[in-house]
Amino acid sequence: MQGQRPLILLTNDDGIQSPGLWAAAEALSRLGFVTVCAPREQHSGSSRSMPAESDGVVEQLELQVGGKGWKVYAVGGTPAQAVQLGILAIASRRPDLVVAGINYGENVGSGITISGTVGAALEAASFGIPALAVSLQTETEEHRRHSTAIDFSAAAHFTHHFSRILLQGARWPDVDVLKVDVPRDATPQTAWRVTRVSRQKYYEPVPPQKERPDQPGLVSYRLRMDYSIMEPDSDAYAVAVDHVVAVTPLSVDLTSRIDLRRLQRELQRMGES
Repeated sequence: MQGQRPLILLTNDDGIQSPGLWAAAEALSRLGFVTVCAPREQHSGSSRSMPAESDGVVEQLELQVGGKGWKVYAVGGTPAQAVQLGILAIASRRPDLVVAGINYGENVGSGITISGTVGAALEAASFGIPALAVSLQTETEEHRRHSTAIDFSAAAHFTHHFSRILLQGARWPDVDVLKVDVPRDATPQTAWRVTRVSRQKYYEPVPPQKERPDQPGLVSYRLRMDYSIMEPDSDAYAVAVDHVVAVTPLSVDLTSRIDLRRLQRELQRMGES
């Protein structure tokens, strides 16, 4: 019975037509019943945003995944809004796990809060649901395409692997999301290691090419890596240098790990001087 199997809510930020989403769906189908609820359109870089301009329209579609017809839900909104609608209005019951991905492009370094993939997982975590955010390293020009030349098989393997662990009930204090970043040359045999988020910028903002401020044009980005300051225990180093899968625990508690009482004393002292 479907109701006795784990219920997995699957979303992404690349949109409902993304081959990465389909690869994840097929991998997760071996673990439970998968409800796919993803943005109707491309929403890379949308973080955990909730724009009032989103229409919230939910359209049921049928897509071919692994040679089988799947009923999926396309949402007129961001990844975080898709998660909200998936949990509150679409899923037949509370999901046992929410998975975001598989994303075109690694989500590592200080810019991860920009990621719609990570934002979707954090939104799920805010409901108290275990969440996984999975990304595959690609060239930057592939980030907003749905290229069928990208091989998602290794990333699908690790999506299945870590989802299975979370569905077994594994929980750790202050860990609300597992962020998994897979190197482009990975195989199912590639090693993985637990990392932390690098403090370095991995993608560098690039000014828009325009002659006047009132002309159309947004800030873009390019890959930027300074190996001399990249932390060896970080997600960026694991993927870009050592070519291993980076598994990074994230917390919805963004509070700095500083001693809070010490900080209060120092702020008071400085404020009185």
